[in-house]
Amino acid sequence: MENPLKEKLNTTVNSLPPKEKRSHFNNLKVFLAVLSFSYFAKTLSGSYIKSTITQLERRFDLSSSLIGIIDGSFEIGNLLVISFVSYFGAKLHRPRLIAIGCLIMGLGTLLIALPHFFMGRYNYETALTFSSNSTTVSQCSNDSSSTGPGEISNVPLPGCEKGGSPMWIYIFLGNLLRGIGETPVTPLGLSYLDDHAIEENASFYIGILHTIALVGPLFGFLLGSYCAKIFVDIGFVDLERVTISARDARWVGAWWLGFLIAGTVAILSSIPFWFFPKSLTKELRKKELSKTREKMEFFKQDLHELAGNNAKSPISATGFISSVKSLFTNHIYISYLLSMVLQVNALVGLLSFKAKFIEQQYGQSASKSNFLIGLLNIPAVCLGIFFGGLVMKRFKLNIIQAIKMNIGCSVVGWLLALTYFGMGCDNSRVAGLTVSYEGNPQISFEGSGLYHDCNIGCSCSRTQWEPICAGNGISYVTPCLAGCKTSSGAGKNIEFHNCSCISTLAMNSSALLGQCSKSAECQKIFPYYLAFSVLSAFSYSFGAIPGFMVLLRCTEPGLKSLAIGVQTLIIRALAGIPAPVYFGALIDRTCLKWGMKRCGGQGACRMYDSNTFRNIFLGLQTILRGFGILVFLRILMLAKRQFQAKGQHTATKCDTEVMPFQDKDCGPGNGDLPAKVKTSDPIKESHV
Repeated sequence: MENPLKEKLNTTVNSLPPKEKRSHFNNLKVFLAVLSFSYFAKTLSGSYIKSTITQLERRFDLSSSLIGIIDGSFEIGNLLVISFVSYFGAKLHRPRLIAIGCLIMGLGTLLIALPHFFMGRYNYETALTFSSNSTTVSQCSNDSSSTGPGEISNVPLPGCEKGGSPMWIYIFLGNLLRGIGETPVTPLGLSYLDDHAIEENASFYIGILHTIALVGPLFGFLLGSYCAKIFVDIGFVDLERVTISARDARWVGAWWLGFLIAGTVAILSSIPFWFFPKSLTKELRKKELSKTREKMEFFKQDLHELAGNNAKSPISATGFISSVKSLFTNHIYISYLLSMVLQVNALVGLLSFKAKFIEQQYGQSASKSNFLIGLLNIPAVCLGIFFGGLVMKRFKLNIIQAIKMNIGCSVVGWLLALTYFGMGCDNSRVAGLTVSYEGNPQISFEGSGLYHDCNIGCSCSRTQWEPICAGNGISYVTPCLAGCKTSSGAGKNIEFHNCSCISTLAMNSSALLGQCSKSAECQKIFPYYLAFSVLSAFSYSFGAIPGFMVLLRCTEPGLKSLAIGVQTLIIRALAGIPAPVYFGALIDRTCLKWGMKRCGGQGACRMYDSNTFRNIFLGLQTILRGFGILVFLRILMLAKRQFQAKGQHTATKCDTEVMPFQDKDCGPGNGDLPAKVKTSDPIKESHV
């Protein structure tokens, strides 16, 4: 049997085409560049949709829990096909499958923008009515009838008799397609890269991919910031008649524009993959020893191929069940999964609603919130991951030291995050919601405190939202509820006079259109929050690579791919999908004033109880991350018992070749694999 294999080996080596005749696409470095661009495309669209969550809530009149379901649809799409891709992908033409995936991802992203072109103009709810040359204000009058919610003209709203159309379904389906399309990019791209790269270059190439992937969110949030500045119907409406600013709770930016850009980038990233062959010419080592090992790799592959040809089925159900059982009897692996599920729940909740938190807590616009996240937090994460990996390589940390490093970094990040509780701002002072009409603190839900003696005869509607700001720093929900009798000016410069509810607290009974800004003290606190959030993000990410090494080093070598696949499935199912939903549902419970849909019914939230929002949003993250750290402490104890049972203080043959779910002593005949099937792996032989 040896002679046919040798002949096949010689034929394979001799059949390699000369370097000068190879196609430009039969080049691993070209594939690396193209795959890096696809990584950028997928993270660009993924981060951009996170930056538009508040815009989508307002445009489609959605609650935070429903927008959480839409956000989680990406993970649902990914789970639908990940098993199929993982099993059949390696047997098919991987570059073309990646091309199909990028194309689907791009089409899904474009589908998300589609509703904008069918919904008509954005008619935000307002108490102002426009005629040809004037603006009519819903003011205090004994015989006035309040303007219906959402009406900005005397023309009946089209479609209201049918209840409108739930156009957000297109957002859900588009994000679902994004998840389906993104699925083959990572597993097939990495396996294709690893199969054709020499061992010493593979980790470097993967590092490049992850670096490029982290650049995507930077551009995604900056793109979200830019689009949020532009009014949603730019070019189709007279901006002079838009009476709201970017800080208003009703403002909607040009959310659709970013999806058109991100979708186009994803489609462009699919084009080069069509030209790559099913298999590349494997990279050749320059050293003679490496050439010898390369030939041995060909020889080993032939042995596996021959064994596979003799078998009826290359992958038996019994073998798969046995492999899964091996993973789930590995206590370190199970503990690692539990820790990751807890910590990723916190991370997904943070990413989904951090921009909303900054808006509500510190009174910043959606544009500025996204800009600061992209400019400060994302680079901090990139630097943390880079320096974490650099420290591990420089000091050659073993698995025990890597676990300690992860725990230490996580604890520091957790402690830094605790400081957020002391950096919050009090509620904005809004009469009838957070303060009484006498100016005393008072939380009122569902508009129960909006009516007062000062506006009892004004025939006001409590469903409207048209805030005005008085000179005493208190906002009023509408001019009518403030008891204002007259007004002057037009557009955004309207000023209200003779307001009976304001005159009881201030000498000047006038007010300006728009909600009052947060206090000066709150503006001073905000930079400190940003600084500590950057430090916390850096600390958490600094321990990310050491934490991931637990998965690679504490799993049997032959089960590493399965272990990563199972981890991906579980984290997506138990963290990626549910986290935005229950975070959003809890945030909804802190809403003080709900908006109204154009045709009636509850819309998006206009104002939250900032104190309760802060405690729920930060508290939930703190609890989840805290328990995740405690689970990692258990991993440390298990690892010490397993890897230092015989006084081992460095990574040795025992912790790389012994099945980690077996509590075996190190030694010949007890933990060793048969000598004939041992392989040389520099990752296993090094400290990490």
